Amino acid sequence: MAKLARLDDIVSLCKRRGFIYQSSEIYGGLASCYDYGPLGAELKRNVRNAWWKHVVQMREDVVGLDCSILMHPMVWKASGHADKFADLVTVCKKCGTRSRVDHLQDSKPSNAAVPAEPQQSQDLSGKVCPACGAVGQFGQPMAFKLMFETQMGANVDDTMTLFLRPETAQGIFANFRNVLDSTRIKVPFGIAQIGKSFRNEVTTKAFIFRTREFEQAELEFFCKPGTDESWFEHWKQQRFNWYLEYGIKKENLRFREHEKDELAHYAKACVDVEYKFPFGSGDWQELEGIANRTDYDLRQHQRGIRTMNDWYENKGDLTKIALRQESEDYLKGPLAYFDEETRERYVPYVIEPSAGIDRSTLAFLVDAYDEEQVNNEQRNLLRFHPALAPVKAGVFPLVKKDGMPEIAMNIYNDLKKYFAVFYDEKAAVGRRYRRQDEAGTPYCITVDGQSREDNTVTVRERDSMEQTRVHIDQVKTYLREKLDL
Repeated sequence: MAKLARLDDIVSLCKRRGFIYQSSEIYGGLASCYDYGPLGAELKRNVRNAWWKHVVQMREDVVGLDCSILMHPMVWKASGHADKFADLVTVCKKCGTRSRVDHLQDSKPSNAAVPAEPQQSQDLSGKVCPACGAVGQFGQPMAFKLMFETQMGANVDDTMTLFLRPETAQGIFANFRNVLDSTRIKVPFGIAQIGKSFRNEVTTKAFIFRTREFEQAELEFFCKPGTDESWFEHWKQQRFNWYLEYGIKKENLRFREHEKDELAHYAKACVDVEYKFPFGSGDWQELEGIANRTDYDLRQHQRGIRTMNDWYENKGDLTKIALRQESEDYLKGPLAYFDEETRERYVPYVIEPSAGIDRSTLAFLVDAYDEEQVNNEQRNLLRFHPALAPVKAGVFPLVKKDGMPEIAMNIYNDLKKYFAVFYDEKAAVGRRYRRQDEAGTPYCITVDGQSREDNTVTVRERDSMEQTRVHIDQVKTYLREKLDL
């Protein structure tokens, strides 16, 4: 079986079958922005639902949120984003290409880890320009802020500068106390959300792998200090197994532990779940990170709360505000936790699995893609896990006569009440099968001449192409069992 080897193959398939389009294409497109088409919207929704089912629905210790994209600017001051959320960039003196310093390759192999924080004194003498290949021809690195700014307010004199959120996590931390007060949940527990985030990335790449507008699925799992390492291991395995459960091949997945000098300033430990994308050199790329964030975020937001008077005094100018020092009795702060059973008071540690829904969708697309020869013809197909398949079944009349379309339409109208189905009566049935194979549809139902005689239909399975006769009254039950719905 031939496998996907070029990014262009998946991009072409996505446009041809209605998975993903270039945003604003009729106007020449907008770089690194994409629209999900009819099949893509269903696929992405199924990926979101699968994540939510695994992380929230099937657990008793996790609840969900849907936070606002726009948040008070002090959230980003307290989290550190307002001051530190930037990439170090440099410009090639030969061709003028701007690149992230941490994305530059060495002219000679090096095992040195990439620093977690931007360092403007980095030596670029051995780095290669990705555009022209020049070595060491770079200008002085500069910090490039990643947050998009916007304005809120109807009048010039009362406008406030806000930011499009660069991550969903801070909305969870800001609502930690609300969740505790409005539910009966107790530590250890998690708060999860899926939503849009925005980063003004210096460089984007690989279709929907890295874009400026993207969707995140994040869990902040709050636990007692001292239990954090065991919960970290728990969520590592949970998240790795999720990709396997939904069809990613094990040989295409791995863990990558972060070295100590590449850890984020808030992290005690971090591991990435990486997928081996076949594009270019076939590099391993991050799908998801699982981090031990310690108690950093909740303690920072307690400092932010203490700084609000400065916010008003400086009329919201973040550049003039420095976070107040932490209170000596911070364990009694509003974001601390009191365990009524043990009579202990502490600020919880946080384990954070953070996945990109768009990246995951791309990985599922790539991993499902297959080509094979059938009767001297190439068959392209997407071997999606049934839960992820955008369309669960195609319904066809063999020909457009003898009452077959009417029977097929009745089956279609019945099935669409329960899951996504597609009706098609155009072209030869073999070509209709091929279209559904390429869309990843697990089953196709064909009404033929025998259907009028004995009320049975042909059900064809995508991967094996095996066909089974099923009574019309049993089609729904048959599909539900096969699809595990």
